[in-house]
Amino acid sequence: MDEMLTAIVDAARPRFTEGKVATYIPELGKAQADALGLAVMTVEGEGHSAGDRDYPFSIQSISKLISLALALTELGEERVFSHVGVDPTPDPFNSIMRLEMDRVHRPYNPLVNAGAIAVISLLPYGESESRTAAVLDLARRLTANGTLAVNESIYRSEKTTSDRNRALAYFMKSTAILKGDVEDVLDSYFRQCSIEAAVGDLAVMGATLASGGINPVSGERVLSTRVCRVIRALMATCGMYDGSGEFAIRVGIPAKSGVGGGIVAVVPRRMGIAVCGPSLDGKGNSICGMEVLEELSRSMRLRVF
Repeated sequence: MDEMLTAIVDAARPRFTEGKVATYIPELGKAQADALGLAVMTVEGEGHSAGDRDYPFSIQSISKLISLALALTELGEERVFSHVGVDPTPDPFNSIMRLEMDRVHRPYNPLVNAGAIAVISLLPYGESESRTAAVLDLARRLTANGTLAVNESIYRSEKTTSDRNRALAYFMKSTAILKGDVEDVLDSYFRQCSIEAAVGDLAVMGATLASGGINPVSGERVLSTRVCRVIRALMATCGMYDGSGEFAIRVGIPAKSGVGGGIVAVVPRRMGIAVCGPSLDGKGNSICGMEVLEELSRSMRLRVF
């Protein structure tokens, strides 16, 4: 297994030249463009990795899975999905156009920026500090890594440059989708996106979702089977931004990406997979990560659709 993973990483790495690291958040522009790490964790707790397995990166939009899982657990599906939809969108992840144009001014799904901001505003915690602490606690339990933390430099960079997210949030405040103080809600959103991890952490998280909520490393039941099923369905339809359809055809497993270069993927009842390659395509997905997952899916016959 380790030899196969190393071969897949080595074959995909040269493609980093076809993309660019994210620079709209200045701190992300410091990422190592040719970094590429891969990790696999089975639901039985067997782990394998290759490449830059210890490379640290901010999980960015992958954090949307965590706050959504927390909201579903704390509030239930009816409350959450009255404020955000469950349908894919053809628009970029930070688009405001359809949010404004549709008569029901509700984000299409929880995995675009507007949807994630709406979800985190619903969490039953009074302020950013407690909201962030709850999300971080769940992240640590999902990954079996009690040392996960927010990268403060990325958080500050994100907070000072996110005018588009502010526009989304204030618009949703005006339509009663977003609850609470806008700047306080956004602060917790920026902090959750700035949680730093390595591929091994996210592979454990993926395996926890694959197993129906039981962390294969810690043995803890972290989420209910139902919440995992909902999360996996949204990953499959919406997890790769407006490239989700292409990913379904090329790779065929539920996945969620982030502009830090990470992708976490789930093969139900079998394994979690995580890759990180900071060089992104035009839709914000890791070019090398997509290549790695496509080859891994083909080689191991992982497709579920």
